[in-house]
Amino acid sequence: MADGVPGADSPMRPVVRETYGPADLSAEPIFGGGFINFGYWKAVDPARPPGEPERIRSQRDLYRHVLDAAALRGPDRVLEVGCGLGRGCALALEEYGPAAVTGLDVHPQQLRRARELHTDLLRRAPDRLRFVQGAAERIPSEDEAYDAVVSVEAAQHFPDLTAFAEEAARILRPGGRTAVASFFTVDDAPTRPGQLADLLETYANGLDLARPVAALADAFSAAGLTEVRVEPIGAQVWPGWDRWLSRWWAAGTWPRNFLRAYEDGILDYYTVTAVRAR
Repeated sequence: MADGVPGADSPMRPVVRETYGPADLSAEPIFGGGFINFGYWKAVDPARPPGEPERIRSQRDLYRHVLDAAALRGPDRVLEVGCGLGRGCALALEEYGPAAVTGLDVHPQQLRRARELHTDLLRRAPDRLRFVQGAAERIPSEDEAYDAVVSVEAAQHFPDLTAFAEEAARILRPGGRTAVASFFTVDDAPTRPGQLADLLETYANGLDLARPVAALADAFSAAGLTEVRVEPIGAQVWPGWDRWLSRWWAAGTWPRNFLRAYEDGILDYYTVTAVRAR
């Protein structure tokens, strides 16, 4: 629905353009598997250093956690906001069997990579998978077009959570569900942005934006969504992620300070869900 619908030309912040374009974060070995997420490590043995298979499983399991939270059903039409390389879209199709999945991303280079990566799947299921360009705050879609809107580790980049929530409410059908997984500050204390900038390069350079999880939950409620729930899952994310990073990074260095920010009670990882009333 990108053709003729506002949203595909929405501007990107320069740091986002560089990180997911020329810098190609997906090529970094710490993101082996191509999902570009920190992972959900609940099924990984905490007594053993994780290897590449465990790392890839953690990334796939984070998607499964979110797709389960969205309660996908066979007839559903699903939108993933911030789809990156589209691996989560493919996992949703292959394991959950919805009617169709659309991957939305603001970055044209990521979309090109996604289409190249999933050439066979796009050819085999042209009516069930597609990738479109657009921003979370201005989604190129008609009203009430989707049964589920999901987003995995992208909301920390969204400049305007209120606009995203309003768009999610607009494009969801009555009874539709949204599930978002990302990392947020634990509260709105004014010291949080500075603390995170001191600890983590991605907050210092503006790639990640320091907002409390309540900002998204409240935005969903203000947009008219109901049954808004916030689930902290940091215990399943940060320790496993840190063990994986220890293969390359010394303790106390970036990006192992994500665990420190969690242990210091500054930052956590959350799943936020909501429903559009019937």
